[in-house]
Amino acid sequence: MKLQNSHLSSNSSIGRFHWFSTRAGSDRRLSSTWAALATPAFRRLWIAAVISGTCVAAHDTAAMWMMHMLTPSPFLISLLSTVASLPFFFFTLPAGALADMVDRKKLLCLVNLWLAAAAAGMAILGWLHLLNPCVILVFVFLVGVGFALNAPAWTSTVSEVVSNAELPSAATLGGLQLNISGIIGPALGGLLIPLIGANSVFAANAACFLIVILAVLQWKRTTGQPRTGLESFFASFMTAIRYVRYAPGLQIVLARNALFALFISVIPALMPVVGLKTLHLSPSQLGLLFTSLGAGSVAGAAFIIPRLRARYSSDTLVILANLLVVLVYVLMAVVRQKELFFVVAALCGVGWTLSASELWVAAQRAMPGWARGRMNATVIMVSQGALALGGVIWGSAVAATGTTYTLLGAAVLFLVSLALAGPLSINFTGNLNFDPAPVTSFSHKLIYTPQPRDGPISITVEYEIDCAHGQEFMDLMREVRLIHLRNGAFSWRLHEDLTRPNTFRLEMIVPSWNEHLLQKERMTKAEKELLQRAWSLHTGSTPPHERIYLSVSRELHTPRQCDYQVPSALKSPADFRTQDVQRVR
Repeated sequence: MKLQNSHLSSNSSIGRFHWFSTRAGSDRRLSSTWAALATPAFRRLWIAAVISGTCVAAHDTAAMWMMHMLTPSPFLISLLSTVASLPFFFFTLPAGALADMVDRKKLLCLVNLWLAAAAAGMAILGWLHLLNPCVILVFVFLVGVGFALNAPAWTSTVSEVVSNAELPSAATLGGLQLNISGIIGPALGGLLIPLIGANSVFAANAACFLIVILAVLQWKRTTGQPRTGLESFFASFMTAIRYVRYAPGLQIVLARNALFALFISVIPALMPVVGLKTLHLSPSQLGLLFTSLGAGSVAGAAFIIPRLRARYSSDTLVILANLLVVLVYVLMAVVRQKELFFVVAALCGVGWTLSASELWVAAQRAMPGWARGRMNATVIMVSQGALALGGVIWGSAVAATGTTYTLLGAAVLFLVSLALAGPLSINFTGNLNFDPAPVTSFSHKLIYTPQPRDGPISITVEYEIDCAHGQEFMDLMREVRLIHLRNGAFSWRLHEDLTRPNTFRLEMIVPSWNEHLLQKERMTKAEKELLQRAWSLHTGSTPPHERIYLSVSRELHTPRQCDYQVPSALKSPADFRTQDVQRVR
């Protein structure tokens, strides 16, 4: 249940810090763990997230204790993490589409109202003595639905608040925020359960979600809506799938996140089982166990990560962190003293935070701003799907072989999986540039401006290429193909002219005129530079010949008039507010 919040709070900050005005002082500030804390909006969101996260951690401890009291099954206890993660797999991608389509501020407020209602409902049923293992799992799922809807909007909001240079700091502070809550919340929950009961803890959690709403209402957005119309929900959903399909770098980041989530799921699935069923912890000791996990994460984020990040690459940091987690699994299998087990939990917090923060930074650097909500949703969906799958695997393994063999087996498999760090390196993300390119007008004139929904639209470009640069041209076209397909085209072809030597025609098709305009807005500076490199290989006396066509296949079945009113002087078609030419049907 803990990991469901790690993505929600993977960007946060508090406090205002002074720094030197020199370049060296600025560089030190940006490389500091605390660099993102100077942003006021970020700070308010961070404080609210700490308070709410503390209540959520106490709520999780109370729900886990209630499940322990209601069933002797270790499988049902381990199933809590699976049920909490499943909503992320099913709902996060649609939520990401919503985060890119609607006002994120309103969306965050509505989702936190849902979370407050779910927590309050759990408290009310508890007071009415209607809770049982199945009801607890249902409400854990409902709370997970709220967090799944919240995650893309929250992550994209924080990425919008901080600068790109502050992203590493934001990632570390996000883990720090989560684990400060993880220190206080479980301990607070363990103390409150015997004093006021688990149901009152659920009610307090409901009240804390209202604090988040107040913080969100104080945030004033500075990013405007795109100039062209928004995509439909279905189109926005499909855009996310298309982008991932044609973005090899993002695929690597997703694979690394999935592998890490699959193996780190041992912690939320088995640590409560070992604590409750093997070590027989009391409520306060259960809270202290998760407090130790959070304390290790805070220590790692505050003191260890900054030093390692300044010396090692992202891949090296992730490998070192995962080796520490492998050691933790072995220790969890053999340590049976409660005090030592708390130390093992702290070590796990260090490894978990270090690896998760580096993977989050890599993901943020591998996605464009125009699709950040959907791409964050995709990362969360993949990670939480692997987490849910891992929870079922490790929980079933415990039921069949026991905790010791399951933990040792997980350690061996996790160690073997580190061999994939080489072919799936994430170091390349540090060199990516997703700054948007200026939107330019068309290189050709249109006899009329289509309506936004008109389409499909076909665009062709003819190149004349010197034979000496033929291989270079083909290599560039492989990259150009990926650019066009992930930015909106659903078909892309490159043809060689059989009647003219060394002549090639690029042809791509986009679903509608609006999608073609969006495709131009989505272009990044790096992508535009690559397209210009392809154009520079053209050897003709004039620039590559570009044409644009509107499909009229549907009109073959509809009687129409082909009467065009052409003005004497055409203006630039870049001004879409006026139509100099009208088509009469």
